[in-house]
Amino acid sequence: MPPPLAALLALPATVAPRTPGPRLGPSRRARPAVVRAVALPRRAGLWPQHLAPVESTPPPSPAQPTSDEQTSGSGFDARAGEDGSGGGDGGGGSDLGWLRVFPHVFTASMANFLFGYHIGVMNGPIEDIARELGFQGNPFLQGLVVSIFIVGAFFGSLGSSTLVDNLGCKKTLQIDSIPLILGALLSAQADSLDEMLLGRFLVGIGIGVNTVLVPIYISEVAPTKYRGFLGTLCQIGTCLGIIGALSLGIPSETDPHWWRTMLYAACVPGVLIVVGMQFAVESPRWLAKVGRFDDARKVVETLWGPSEVDKSMEEIKAVVANDDSQASWSELLVEPHNRVALIGGALFFLQQFAGINGVLYFSSLTFRDVGITSGALASLYVGITNLGGAIVASNLMDKQGRKKLLIGSYLGMAFAMSLIVYGISFPLDEELTHGLSITGTLLYIFTFAIGAGPVTGIIIPELSSARTRSKVMGFSFTVHWICNFLVGLYFLEFVKKFGVGAVYAGFAGVSLLTAFFAYNFIVETQGRSLEEIEMSLSTTTSGKNK
Repeated sequence: MPPPLAALLALPATVAPRTPGPRLGPSRRARPAVVRAVALPRRAGLWPQHLAPVESTPPPSPAQPTSDEQTSGSGFDARAGEDGSGGGDGGGGSDLGWLRVFPHVFTASMANFLFGYHIGVMNGPIEDIARELGFQGNPFLQGLVVSIFIVGAFFGSLGSSTLVDNLGCKKTLQIDSIPLILGALLSAQADSLDEMLLGRFLVGIGIGVNTVLVPIYISEVAPTKYRGFLGTLCQIGTCLGIIGALSLGIPSETDPHWWRTMLYAACVPGVLIVVGMQFAVESPRWLAKVGRFDDARKVVETLWGPSEVDKSMEEIKAVVANDDSQASWSELLVEPHNRVALIGGALFFLQQFAGINGVLYFSSLTFRDVGITSGALASLYVGITNLGGAIVASNLMDKQGRKKLLIGSYLGMAFAMSLIVYGISFPLDEELTHGLSITGTLLYIFTFAIGAGPVTGIIIPELSSARTRSKVMGFSFTVHWICNFLVGLYFLEFVKKFGVGAVYAGFAGVSLLTAFFAYNFIVETQGRSLEEIEMSLSTTTSGKNK
């Protein structure tokens, strides 16, 4: 009999902080750390099962590296690892350790720019497309042109793990750019509805793979100290893509054929990804997983600093030992992978039913009520607000931690929805009602971008094991696309039947529920390497099964 849902989700609310060992110079090799479980005290009223921290017993301190050893690393700052800006989580002076890895993750995050661009590209010119391709006045077909993108993304998410496990992140990103480029070209040259639908479907497949792949890549190449900050590039890239599409779409208000130019332009980032990833590194975790330990060691030294090499490689080897086969989907049914998969799926389920896509859809009508009749301009305001929240998140992610941002984000979203519901449900001055609606809408989007948006994509690969990370992410994003499709399909129907106030009150309720879920089930991953998190989960599961 499978364990109940509460037991499966019972990841603890706290994790003991990491205790860093002494840094090792590049010429010294560390002995494997001794890993032992340390029992945490149980807290009354919370879930009984706690995540055991990993305590490392380091070898005797080695001799200090020479000045030549200290400056022999590659990258922007050869001594970045010494002050914690490599794989560790210590503090530092100039704190520029992220510069080494930034070009690599920036190139990968261009895939998220494309995601945002294809979200926004249909915002303005859909009427012109319908008129030129012969389905004007048919709202179902217009909606199909937009939603077929989500169907393609669903299939892309399902197939992403096979590509990543076999080819690695680097090659998969390059190969996945092919449907993105071909789909954009086919859409731009479309002379019929069928060609447009096929092009959008191909683009959706590419986006579905990339939304799974990019968070995995960033989490596996980023130094521990900057993993949260660099992970927010996914959200920032998506926001910039939406703003770019809306800005480029302004001429479509006067040029009915401008939509073709916009779709041709979507090919450019795809080409840049293919070229740019040729110069990017492969994930050191994937390299170790397939037995290329020397290559993995070089990547770690290049990106995290020479002083991080020995300790990081020992940790990586510890979690890939005896792992000479690929994970199967059935492994998501056993512990600890089932708990992580359920948490990943639940986070995306709750994220979508907290109403982000409904609010974005309805925002143009909200702005129209206060005299902003241009849908593109209203969407631009929303996009800029979203970007502002993502930038704030990038500065807080590695300072406040994932859990605090997630809880605070959903509480803020619930409050924002309450403002809108209050303005709609109670007789107020019309100007005040409109003001509450605008304030609530922008506040909702801003608070979403601080936590609910970026944290969800960051924390799921952090909690996943190296063996099942791609499977867990593929499953989680498949849930995301299904819920995304359902919310888009039924949102207006629910608004017509129950009214905007009731629907938004439901969104507020789901936001509060998600804050409660995050408080009880989400473990803080800030400042801990992926290997430490994985060994902690494995230790907890082993102790539970004894």
